[in-house]
Amino acid sequence: MSMEPVIGERRVHFVVSEELYPLDVIQGASYLFIDRCYVWLDRPADKQVQVVLRSKGQAGAEELEALAGEFANELLNQALRKNIGDTNAKIREFVMARAFFAADMPSTVDRLLAELDAEEMAVDPLEISVPWDHKAGGRPPAGSTDG
Repeated sequence: MSMEPVIGERRVHFVVSEELYPLDVIQGASYLFIDRCYVWLDRPADKQVQVVLRSKGQAGAEELEALAGEFANELLNQALRKNIGDTNAKIREFVMARAFFAADMPSTVDRLLAELDAEEMAVDPLEISVPWDHKAGGRPPAGSTDG
């Protein structure tokens, strides 16, 4: 933070320099605080963002100062995450491209038909899949309605 936090009634505010923390880092830190307090962002000057944190309930000066300290820590956390993400962007892109392009392409109709033909031509030692007319010498069994 570029200024010390100013504590008011149920609120604390401070100015963050965008030269230290980019706007997306400030917004990321702010997002993580919206369940605990109300967050307002303002631009008092160029390359500066004023952050106002207002407690949702009663809060004393110590609690508000602690809230501002936690926000400062979250700014560091978000900045580190952004730096790591930027550093590893090429590696992530390579891994994703490799995963998409190295995957087996879906089977074509011809390949599926060839697989089915190979299965049909396979030897069946129990002759389960051999039609009954081949077993009976080409004649249907007695009493059959087929013919």
